[in-house]
Amino acid sequence: MKLSIFALIATISTSNAFTPLASSTRPSAAASSSSALYSTVEEAPPVSKSTKAPVFDEVCETTGVTFTRFMSEVAMLNPEISELTTLFGAIDTSCKAITNLVKRSQLPSSETLGYQGEVNVQGEDQKKLDVITNDLLKRALRFTGKLGVLASEEEDEPVDLVGNEEGKSTEVIFEETDKYVVVFDPLDGSSNVDAGIPTGTIIGVYEHDENCIVDGAEDIDNCLANTLQPGTKLVAAAYCLYSSSTFLVLTLGNGVYMFTLDEQIGEFILSKPNVQIPDSSPIISFNEANIEKWDEPMKNTVKAWREGTGASGQRYSSRYIGSMVGDVHRTLLYGGVFGYPADTKNTSGKLRLLYEGAPMSFIMEQAGGLSTTGTQRVMEITPDFVHQRVPIVMGSKNDVQEVIDAYAAATAEKELVAN
Repeated sequence: MKLSIFALIATISTSNAFTPLASSTRPSAAASSSSALYSTVEEAPPVSKSTKAPVFDEVCETTGVTFTRFMSEVAMLNPEISELTTLFGAIDTSCKAITNLVKRSQLPSSETLGYQGEVNVQGEDQKKLDVITNDLLKRALRFTGKLGVLASEEEDEPVDLVGNEEGKSTEVIFEETDKYVVVFDPLDGSSNVDAGIPTGTIIGVYEHDENCIVDGAEDIDNCLANTLQPGTKLVAAAYCLYSSSTFLVLTLGNGVYMFTLDEQIGEFILSKPNVQIPDSSPIISFNEANIEKWDEPMKNTVKAWREGTGASGQRYSSRYIGSMVGDVHRTLLYGGVFGYPADTKNTSGKLRLLYEGAPMSFIMEQAGGLSTTGTQRVMEITPDFVHQRVPIVMGSKNDVQEVIDAYAAATAEKELVAN
């Protein structure tokens, strides 16, 4: 898998749609930015966000409306984020292209399965589709109108997206007029793609520091540092799931909207406006082979769920794909808990904060769920470096709260013993 960080600018496009649906209650701006770590009895004060929730109208709640029309309507109602339209136009096109690549990957003539034969900076083998999808997204975002900086999971240094005549990237270019920073994992779950398991693309969009002025290598480093922002500063987050259907799930900070690709007309169609995760559900999604290596609070909570001795009194079922996008998508629709906790081997967790944890946590919280490390709200963590990993537990608020309470009780017990 790879990450790419772009600072880029966008403009507007249009299209058309149909069929109204009564709108339901979506999270308020205050609710979306409040801390996930609150007591089951008393909620903590809201955490401030640097971006405000956009205004939506009836068109945005209408099933059958195209993604293009949806974004056009959002841009008309919220001129301050209208430049996101072209950016998401590129993401829309990229997801359509990637789903075709994934579908055709099983054909002998495609030659896209297997390993690339290279290892990324984190010591992970690159899949051929990792490289192809990363390049595809880079090109799509580059041609939205502004060139940006690429910081990849496969490279130590930021590189120029244009490169030299031989096609090799040799220098860093930073556009001072760029408005957004885009982070993405182009093919989450790529280790499963050879087996035809669902895979996905994860995208996060931050505002770029407009005061960033480049004058030498030191300034470039300082400007790149503004890509290391906490999830509370996300302007938008989305994922595309490549499975039985192709889904594009989006939040702009005012609820979660799910689009399904209609291959007959080649458009993403709004299928579920304002998605809300159930408050509780007896489904867990973990790699339980690692359970004995987890922290005691996490281990004990999951064991209680399996035995039916947890807070709900229900016995939980296990559903685990091993692809974050696939597992989170199911959790979002059916409820329950998805997690990749820290263990004795991966003491800082395994999922990357910047381009996996934060964007998916933003989506989960906007759907009414919670996302935590066990001791800290994922959205509030500021990355120290691009590929930083974190433990993650996200899903239905009552179930995730049970994990948070278990960690809080364990901490209180340690403090009591220490005193």
